[in-house]
Amino acid sequence: MATITASPTRIGLPALLKHHAVRKLLLLGLAAAILVPLANARWASGAWPGALTVDFSEPLARTSDWIIDNRDSHPLFLYFFGHVSNVVVIAVRAVYLTLLAVGWAGVTALGALVAWRVAGVKLALGTAVGFLACGLLGMWVPTMQTLALMVVAVLASVVVGALLGLAAGLSDRMDRVLRPVLDTMQVLPAFAYLLPVVLIFGIGVPAAVLATVIYAAPPMARLTSLGLRGADKEVLEAVESLGSTARQRLLTARIPLARKELLLGLNQTIMMALSMAVIAAVIGAGGLGDRVYQALASVDVGAALAAGIPIVLLAVVLDRVTGAAGERLGAEPEPHRGRGWLIALAGVVAVAVAGRLAGRLDWPDTWVVGIAEPVNRAVDWMTAHLYSGVPVIGGTADWAGHFTTWVLDPMRDSLQALPWWGVLLIVAALAWVIGTWRTALTAVLAMAAIGVLGVWKPSLDTLSQVLAAVAVTLVVGFAVGIAAARSDRLERALRPVLDVFQTMPQFVYLIPVVALFGVGRAPAVAAAIVYALPAVVRITTQGLRQVDPAALEASGSLGATSWQQLRQVQLPLARRALLLAVNQGLVLVLAVVVIGGLVGGGALGYDVVFGLAQGDLATGLVAGVAIVCLGLMLDRVTQPTERRAQKGA
Repeated sequence: MATITASPTRIGLPALLKHHAVRKLLLLGLAAAILVPLANARWASGAWPGALTVDFSEPLARTSDWIIDNRDSHPLFLYFFGHVSNVVVIAVRAVYLTLLAVGWAGVTALGALVAWRVAGVKLALGTAVGFLACGLLGMWVPTMQTLALMVVAVLASVVVGALLGLAAGLSDRMDRVLRPVLDTMQVLPAFAYLLPVVLIFGIGVPAAVLATVIYAAPPMARLTSLGLRGADKEVLEAVESLGSTARQRLLTARIPLARKELLLGLNQTIMMALSMAVIAAVIGAGGLGDRVYQALASVDVGAALAAGIPIVLLAVVLDRVTGAAGERLGAEPEPHRGRGWLIALAGVVAVAVAGRLAGRLDWPDTWVVGIAEPVNRAVDWMTAHLYSGVPVIGGTADWAGHFTTWVLDPMRDSLQALPWWGVLLIVAALAWVIGTWRTALTAVLAMAAIGVLGVWKPSLDTLSQVLAAVAVTLVVGFAVGIAAARSDRLERALRPVLDVFQTMPQFVYLIPVVALFGVGRAPAVAAAIVYALPAVVRITTQGLRQVDPAALEASGSLGATSWQQLRQVQLPLARRALLLAVNQGLVLVLAVVVIGGLVGGGALGYDVVFGLAQGDLATGLVAGVAIVCLGLMLDRVTQPTERRAQKGA
């Protein structure tokens, strides 16, 4: 009698090694086993070797001195930068004088007209209320100053960004060349390039406009390139089959097909330009930003809020108008649309003329409502009752102290205690496991460049603050985003709150944060969390809401609970959006942690601010470049996973 025995199924080592991630981990373990003892024997102290550090202070100081000595005599300044400066001044002044000549009634009517023709009566009323609120707060003239500067800066940013995006969208080589340039423009802290701009143009409007263009042009360039590259290939082939030239295909097919991306680029450019309003005030931009900056210097929360609210209102109005214009693209034109524009424009002219004849061009002083004093009283009450001495839970000062002692200090000390080669190995492992060897090499080189610049320890201090802020931002942002995605009522209630927090200038956050938490690294982290949280919430909510309803219905029909649907269906299918939320959270947190150097954040942020205040090009620029390297490393550690997710990995 024969006995049949079934052999158990076994997973052998060769089958296990077929997994790409397992092979990577084994190679990393082998490399660590070889490199760690060698590195420990060669650099036992763990500090970044002085032999691998390059001192840039002397050449940068010579460059600064040369610019100062030749600014009034060299042909480059006289016949190029001088003409650029004059054109900017003339353009901004012309727009500003035009706005003043139209008067507050004319400007309000013109804004309402554009909103009405683009998006309807509701947005027109909101636009009119927004402009009137600027006047009621006593900020009409500063608002017009900011609006004039923003008009010129946004137009220049759109032109520069569209040209760069056109080049990148039509040429793969140019796209590869421009990508790191745009990354640098967007990640480099504004304070780092304010000093070189001031050295060339001096303090004033030209320097403020140029700094705004550097910061606001990249979104236009990226979205222009994206729109041109995403044009329907079948349409392009059909146009080409008709014998059209490359220029004709661009003008009649590519650009019209990319209209939505172009308008989104305009929207993002406006938002980023307005976010620079306060920072540009440091170098003489004036307007609302100057009011906020002066209030920060005197810790006057009420005055800062009175100037910050108009910036938010401008941002919300422009965001809604450009967003509505994007939604209307492709819709059938209304009959007699041109006649409606003419009638409405005639009404605006009539209002402006009536205001001039009545002598009411300036906002009446008797119509101003002061909010600074009651706001300051409220802040004083919160400081007196919440700063310390709160029973059981403790005050905000206690929270800041505990967060610094239990989170920030251990993270900073742990990172700085690691040997420099250990940090590089960890960065390489993280980037390679979730990406490719190219992304790992880029991340390692970016981190190594920080050591070469001689700012290794301050960079690790900044990194600890960024990681702590990102962790809190993601926990809170994901929780709120999930709740908003599952509740229409909560999503509608959060929308205006997120609008305000996302468009409020970064400096405005620092004032109440300092009032509640004092000065130090914890307030800088708190301001970064508040600034980055709206973007994480929005992206999370949108990603979960875009999950295919059929997948949810299928899981529901199989008896899945609401929690199981979220965990097993929605979150996996929204992986791209969640990864994008992580990436955007990192970028936004890094931007504000740097500004936190103004309120005791220290590290690289302090070096950047100190360099600008003292005119020390070497200190400010080196710290700014280190921040770019830090941002590039963090981007490479998070972005490769997103790219693989897009490929379906």
